[in-house]
Amino acid sequence: MNTDLQAFIRFLAVERGRSKNTLESYNRDIQQFMIYLEQHGITAWKDVGKTHVAGYLSSLKQLGRASATVSRCLVSIRAMMQFLIRERKMETDPTLLVDPPKLEKKSPKVLSVSETGKLLEAPQTDSSPGARDKAMLELIYATGIRVSELVALNVQDVHLDLGYIRCTGKADKERLIPISKISARCLAIYMNEHRTKLLKKSPEEEALFVGHLGTRMTRQGFWKILKRYAEETSLEQDITPHTLRHSFAAHLLENGADLRSVQEMLGHADISATLVYVQSTKHKMKEVYNSSHPRAHM
Repeated sequence: MNTDLQAFIRFLAVERGRSKNTLESYNRDIQQFMIYLEQHGITAWKDVGKTHVAGYLSSLKQLGRASATVSRCLVSIRAMMQFLIRERKMETDPTLLVDPPKLEKKSPKVLSVSETGKLLEAPQTDSSPGARDKAMLELIYATGIRVSELVALNVQDVHLDLGYIRCTGKADKERLIPISKISARCLAIYMNEHRTKLLKKSPEEEALFVGHLGTRMTRQGFWKILKRYAEETSLEQDITPHTLRHSFAAHLLENGADLRSVQEMLGHADISATLVYVQSTKHKMKEVYNSSHPRAHM
């Protein structure tokens, strides 16, 4: 079964051009499904039926996995089944008879402007790691890019003189995103005064942001850095890299930015993905109204 999985991952990489992160996600999802199958005596894909798929999804729910996670696992398994049918190693797809879980519609977690300010001011910029952290936080909030896009940036993707960065998003689509003046200043300080100190034995490294080993910063590395500053500033809610992306979009819309521009900067293929931030700003408006209008509670 594992041989078929590796063939499937190669198929996604070569023929479908999926990103490294997507490949890792598919591989992880199906590996976990295979462990479940093995525990239930299934050692060949042809023996997988609807009851096994449904049972696995049910076990994920019992473990407290979010509906979105369970739904993603079903998508991964279904893609694997379709590949096996294509390779004539299965005749039917057992996932077609399994309904995906209903997804809960939740407003994205957003920091207030003051909370964002505290987080962005947390790094001590008198050290090279601090200057780097400051530049990363300011840039991700200034542009709303994904953490995977942030760590994938190279030095040549930054155009401080013109005030924008070039970002490669999902499906290798490039987009140009303007950056704020303060973000540009922090980037200039980091790039001109501190980046070379962090490179150590990798002077030819092209990555914009580098970790303690002098090589490209990882998503996990940035996550740990963000968590540390969130704890230092005593922010109550659970902060993730996507929280700054959400805050970027919500704050723009609160201040009158048009939806299409925000969609383009975020790199959303479908504007429906951007509409969730409109709902978030409506909730914020109602809170402001109820707390500020003298006759709101009469």
